[in-house]
Amino acid sequence: MLQPDRRAFLGAGAALGAAALAPRAHGVEQDRPFDASAEDLRTLGKTPHTRFAVNVELWWSKLPFLERIRKSAELGFPGVEFWDGRSKDLDAIAALSKELGIAVTQFTGWGFEPGLCHAKHHDAFEQGIREALEASKKLGNEHLCVVAGNLQPDLTLEQMHANVIAGLARVAPLAEAAGVTLMLEPMNGRVDHPGHCLYGSADALKIVRAVGSPRVKLLWDLYHMQISEGDLCGHMREGLAEIAYLQLADHPGRHEPGTGEVNYSRVLREAHELGFRGWVGLECSPKGDPLDAARAVARADRW
Repeated sequence: MLQPDRRAFLGAGAALGAAALAPRAHGVEQDRPFDASAEDLRTLGKTPHTRFAVNVELWWSKLPFLERIRKSAELGFPGVEFWDGRSKDLDAIAALSKELGIAVTQFTGWGFEPGLCHAKHHDAFEQGIREALEASKKLGNEHLCVVAGNLQPDLTLEQMHANVIAGLARVAPLAEAAGVTLMLEPMNGRVDHPGHCLYGSADALKIVRAVGSPRVKLLWDLYHMQISEGDLCGHMREGLAEIAYLQLADHPGRHEPGTGEVNYSRVLREAHELGFRGWVGLECSPKGDPLDAARAVARADRW
């Protein structure tokens, strides 16, 4: 066994200490205090690099739904997203978003059940996507989330993924004609969605590449990816061509940036430097006051 050279070890330690104390051009911003004296709430969500869309299922969740959209606009966020639109007053949402000048960026066009991953549900899936595309005409959104579905006891994982490919290929021409991108979203199984059929980026990339449509891409939820596979920047680089939309939440807790282990300043800067200019959905639950969560989002976009 080689013995370490003590002088070399001490020299390396001194160098590391100096590096840690030295100012960095791309330092971590998300942990710095927010300068409230310079704050303008009306522009807080209009960040310099990233277009954020507030998930109004999770933000201000005790308020009436339309009031959540208004709150998002009051803080200057350019977009909002939500889950299933079928139970909502789409005409009222469309009118309010137009009045406020805030975009509806995406909603869930197809959820967990009945599973897209079983071919027997594909007729219903096609009908559901047709209805979601009609709703998109009202709302003006150019993206729809699609969920692959939970495990089917009579099918192997390979069969389920083949069914997801077939189902997406079937509706791809509809999305292409409508100018709306269907986004397949892989989940995580360790914390939120045990028993789902699609985790992480590798299989999801295989599926959308097999479909081969410019209107079938991925909703790349960084929270799910962190739990499923980590190496957020590396995997994002590998999958960039298939990413239509990002979502974020810190882990653990699924709260705003700065409450967990992810350096979102670094991740968002990487996305920007890679050329990503799409929406980033804030599918995170504010840990406390939503205003403080909005400040944390603004800090994460400073670099």
